[in-house]
Amino acid sequence: MDAAAYLDRLGLDRPATADVAALRTLQERHLAVVPFENLSIHLGEPIVLDPEALFDKIVRRRRGGFCYELNGLFAALLRELGFDASLRSAKVFRPDGTLGPPFDHAAIRVELDEPWLADVGFGRFSRFPLRLAATEAQADPGGEFLFLDAPYGDIDVLLDGKPQYRIEQRARNLDEFTPTAWWQATSPDSHFTQGPTTSLPTEHGRATLAGDKLIVTTHGVREETRLSSDQEVLDVYRKEFGIDLVRVPVRP
Repeated sequence: MDAAAYLDRLGLDRPATADVAALRTLQERHLAVVPFENLSIHLGEPIVLDPEALFDKIVRRRRGGFCYELNGLFAALLRELGFDASLRSAKVFRPDGTLGPPFDHAAIRVELDEPWLADVGFGRFSRFPLRLAATEAQADPGGEFLFLDAPYGDIDVLLDGKPQYRIEQRARNLDEFTPTAWWQATSPDSHFTQGPTTSLPTEHGRATLAGDKLIVTTHGVREETRLSSDQEVLDVYRKEFGIDLVRVPVRP
């Protein structure tokens, strides 16, 4: 792990201490700079859950990724900076309220004065780390978060009263997520294979490019723009998300 290069990608200096303040700064900046995207699936690139491969993609090639990639590499950076950080498997709640499979999502638990949840790979979520042991609601620029006890010692994460995912307590290695990551990248039943998407938070909302449709939400107001050419799409990837592509990703 070349922590200096990773921190340069984030525009940050190395923190003097591995504490809550540093974790907050790292998560906020990571979310602001590194896009949530599934473009590899639509460019015919393999999803490789190996720290060196992820470092090459996210740091050297200045790309983004989805949860396994983003949180997998971010957890490695945190450990390099002196944090006690480990991955956790989570089941994502579907729109109908049912739960997805194990390893549906990868999140990060950080042990400091108390356990914290860090997550830079879930799209719209908290801007800052959340206190995992808190019983009261936690206010965040991303919304109000609440943790509830779930069966078998798991924890349900709610955003504005809506369940987001159920997180396990057991630590996991990154390679344990490989089978589900492969399914997410190849199955016609996976929402990641339905079309290319890239997203970043903005100062007052979020910008998302879904196929050839640019969606910008500002202060809760949604504006959609249909891009008329491949060159326009490539220009938006570069200008809005910092991603340089030689061709437009398409649904496989």
